[in-house]
Amino acid sequence: MGTLASAELPLKHHQRGSTTETAKGGHGNARPPLVQRAARYFKTAPVRSLETLGRLVHLVTEVLRYTVVDTIKLRLPVHEIANQMWLLFKVTALPALLMAIPIGAEVSVQVGGIMNQVGASSLAGAASGLGVVGQGAPMAAGLLMSGAAASAISSDLGARSIREEIDAMRVMGVDPVERLVMPRFLAMLLISPILCIIIISTGVAAGLIISVNVADVVPGSFWQSFGAFTSPTDLAFSVLKAFLFAAIVVSIASLRGLEAKGGPKGVANAVNASVVLSVFCIFITNLLVSQLQLMFYPTRLA
Repeated sequence: MGTLASAELPLKHHQRGSTTETAKGGHGNARPPLVQRAARYFKTAPVRSLETLGRLVHLVTEVLRYTVVDTIKLRLPVHEIANQMWLLFKVTALPALLMAIPIGAEVSVQVGGIMNQVGASSLAGAASGLGVVGQGAPMAAGLLMSGAAASAISSDLGARSIREEIDAMRVMGVDPVERLVMPRFLAMLLISPILCIIIISTGVAAGLIISVNVADVVPGSFWQSFGAFTSPTDLAFSVLKAFLFAAIVVSIASLRGLEAKGGPKGVANAVNASVVLSVFCIFITNLLVSQLQLMFYPTRLA
């Protein structure tokens, strides 16, 4: 008996040692090292990104298809689109005004100081035209839509998803893309030019007031330089940018809202992802459209 007990002691000690070594991170079910996790992430992230992009393209395609079919069949939900336009306009119109004033004033103050130093204060209108109309207004409209409208859409659809309303609609034979996404998509597209025009008007008016009262610029000189450097093409590209930004924002917000999972935390993650991705895509789209505009319609005196 003594010999058997003495033989079992080293065996148990050896088993405890092996268990300890495994728990310290060698093998078995231990957590993988940071390098392995990073390699696994970079291996799977591109695949997941392509899958998400594919679902986004499919969603936009379905929205466009339902828009065409319902328009032809005279089933377009005009009342729902009008309600969504009003809801989205309410959450973006006032912030648009509040953002346009500092944008126009900042352009006039910064550029006006430099132009006064070089003796070209009469070109203050050109600065407002190039800065506000060309870049400031569409970017401000896009950021407003990504911050206010996208969060409203993704939170609404996300709340419906976690309450299983989306699944219930599919069970009843109602496509949530046609019933929920399409009215919001069209509403966002319709209010985007309005927001852009509001920001342009308010920003240029703020720039005019600052230039006249601070830099002592004659109003006629301001409008003359504004018209010389700003053409209808610039205004058209500004509205086009806002239109593209609206399509990007509502598509991303709708997809994230429909795919929200995990309760209230999932809705919060959907809203956060919608805003971040929308802002990133807006900056990239603005860069591409601006480069195309400079290639085919370079800035020149009117």
